[in-house]
Amino acid sequence: VQLVESGGGLVQPGGSLRLSCAASGFTFSRSTMRWTRQAPGKGLEWVSTVSSDGSRYYADSVKGRFTISRDNAKNTVYLQKNSLKPEDTAVYYCAQGIVRGQGTQVTVSS
Repeated sequence: VQLVESGGGLVQPGGSLRLSCAASGFTFSRSTMRWTRQAPGKGLEWVSTVSSDGSRYYADSVKGRFTISRDNAKNTVYLQKNSLKPEDTAVYYCAQGIVRGQGTQVTVSS
């Protein structure tokens, strides 16, 4: 299983970013995928999940601002992040089962 995140960076409050996670080594279309994050000095926090049937789930802290999606043809899961806040600053990880990627840093700051 390999997961490679991309799309992080520095963005101003209120801005947007789209994270991508390219997956390989397993049957992506049949897998539940999720995004988690870890802010500086804090533990790992679940952000969002998309199941194999397309059902989506969000943490209350991101509901209405983040959208998870998947493209089974590309073995890729996305996280569209809008209305970003400084408290969204974290390393974002893509995960499948107990495996997660190396993460991508998102910094929200003016």
